[in-house]
Amino acid sequence: MKFSLIMVFVDDAHLDSVLDEARAAGATGATIINNAQGQGLQQRFGIFGLELMEPRSVALILVEKRRADTVLDTVSRAGHLDETLSTGIALELDVARAVGLTEHVKTLAEKYPP
Repeated sequence: MKFSLIMVFVDDAHLDSVLDEARAAGATGATIINNAQGQGLQQRFGIFGLELMEPRSVALILVEKRRADTVLDTVSRAGHLDETLSTGIALELDVARAVGLTEHVKTLAEKYPP
């Protein structure tokens, strides 16, 4: 079975919606990294000239390859990713090899026959 990793960098306010919608679209779970920081197109500076970086969450969603397009489109809508410059991004990476998924694969095969 082939897999893709969908990485979603999203505002904390949209994280729950992204996770709920990803599961509804066929994802079986996610790993969350909280309080990630990064820079956008334009830097923002606050008091004393310090750069302001709003915290984001990163959701790492491993999905069966044939479901990746659907899940990616779904999380994009759920996270409002294409609405403004600051809502976040999502991307898909091919997974060459993954281990520890035997029971997940069995469950997926039962729930979503090929």
